[in-house]
Amino acid sequence: MRSLRRILRFVKPYTWPSIAALALLLAMVGADLLIPRLTQRIIDQGIAAGNMRVIATTALAMIGAAVVSTLFAIANTVLAVRVGQGFAADVRRALVRKVQTFSFGNLDRIQTGQLLVRTTSDVNMVETIVFMALRILTRAPVWAVGSIVMLVLTNRGLAAILAAFIPVIVFLVWLFLSRARPMFLAVQRQLDRLNAVLQENLSGVRLVKAFVRERHEAGRFDQANEALMMKNIQVMTFLAVLAPSMTLVVNLGVVGVVWFGGRTAIAGAITVGQVVASINYLTYALFPMLLLAGMMGPLSAADASASRILEVLDSVPDVQERPGAKARDPSGGAPPGARVAFEGVWFSYHGDPGEPVLQDINLVAEPGETVAILGATGSGKSTLIHLIPRFYDVTRGRVTLDGVDVRDLPLHALRSQIGIALQETVLFSGTIRDNIRYGRPDATEEEVIAAAQAAQAHEFITQLPDGYDTQVGQRGVNLSGGQKQRIAIARALLVRPRVLILDDSTSAVDVETEVRLQDALDRLMAETASSATRFVVAQRISTVLLADKIVVLDQGRIAAVGTHQKLMNTSPIYRDIYASQLGNGAVAEVGHGA
Repeated sequence: MRSLRRILRFVKPYTWPSIAALALLLAMVGADLLIPRLTQRIIDQGIAAGNMRVIATTALAMIGAAVVSTLFAIANTVLAVRVGQGFAADVRRALVRKVQTFSFGNLDRIQTGQLLVRTTSDVNMVETIVFMALRILTRAPVWAVGSIVMLVLTNRGLAAILAAFIPVIVFLVWLFLSRARPMFLAVQRQLDRLNAVLQENLSGVRLVKAFVRERHEAGRFDQANEALMMKNIQVMTFLAVLAPSMTLVVNLGVVGVVWFGGRTAIAGAITVGQVVASINYLTYALFPMLLLAGMMGPLSAADASASRILEVLDSVPDVQERPGAKARDPSGGAPPGARVAFEGVWFSYHGDPGEPVLQDINLVAEPGETVAILGATGSGKSTLIHLIPRFYDVTRGRVTLDGVDVRDLPLHALRSQIGIALQETVLFSGTIRDNIRYGRPDATEEEVIAAAQAAQAHEFITQLPDGYDTQVGQRGVNLSGGQKQRIAIARALLVRPRVLILDDSTSAVDVETEVRLQDALDRLMAETASSATRFVVAQRISTVLLADKIVVLDQGRIAAVGTHQKLMNTSPIYRDIYASQLGNGAVAEVGHGA
């Protein structure tokens, strides 16, 4: 239960409510423990003696004890709920903030579906235990110990019967704990898998229908669902054995007290009231153990969930700021665009030197230049530009911004100089204006419109029913792929970047719109004197014909660098790409002119 103990540090802000809840619980248990002793008094001093006054006064005392116990129980529950919910909210907040610090490498290892389960199901599992700790998990042992003390005070001989059953109960609890945690951990892992399948199924439902794969996806879900069901059946079967076993122990204890106490009472050694009180105290002592046994399942599940939560919270971001990193002010004579240089850069995912994705990259983008990056799928194009804002860190070599290693800059200072439209367009719920302003919430309406116009998005936005106030559906479902990409480009432009990265961000835009987009970008940069250094990752060669530099990547290495005309004369790979997209005639013509 080490994981569960560690995560309980989130209860610390709620120390005083927790103490108050426990104090109320102790008072409640004290009131409950009076009931059997009052019952003994009614039997021995009231019924046996025929004293109606004792019966009446004792009955009133029992009612008072019950009312007090009820009021304390209500107050205890209210405080326990507040502590439990506050704890859960704090853990969820810590998880989300931790994920925000993750680099792309961390996110590659922990899938979105897993993070969702850990932030919801796992947190709820642990929160339930925190709540129960201020109720059953604390009440049960206090109740049991108090009952044993009262039983000893009532009759030591009958208390000895209880002592004989305690080792059996301890053994059953130990047996369960030793086997339950791995079983509940397996259940949570299977829930991860089911959630991942379900997320893929729901997010890709249109594609599933397009390829008539409903039966296949239903089969995948059924397989994961069946596996989760079988894991749960194993756990529930185990629980089904434990609970009746504990009940049997309790019943055997009651039978023992009745048999031994009855014989002793007949012999006149004890009173009937003592026998009845002893039976109640024995039940009070053993029943909490039955409750604890019932809680062993959720307790083991919570420990497994806590370990999964801590796996996220204990994760160290792959990309971290260096001690002493200082922001450099790009003003004071520095050009609007930044000088970006790759110096002997190697990169491997997870630092594996045996499988380099990029090898010996040496490249310089001067301020204001447009650098296009071409290459086959898997050649490392996106990975290369992801090194600039430090989504990943280089394995060897360095990337510099105006001569400063990007690792020597605070992440916020570095990324605030970079505007980026990622390969996978992500829009958030809210209006189109909100999405364009995402990087600069304080931008004026004129600036928003200017960015949208430069991204060739203003025209289609104004044709929507609510214009810039149009609500974006989940994941931008009510917009086309090209529309989403243009909004993402406007969002990148609005931050006034010194480095603009377009990662295949016009793939869903038609060629005519793309040409207008490039012209608008050039005009915007010229008019605002903010000629950002641009990196354009593209699949279409028409996108990059006018770039200042075209970089051809091949299997993680730079195969060629130059202008379009130079590469047509010197790079067979570039000529092949050009020919495959724009035709052999064009190649022959350029080659002949050369």
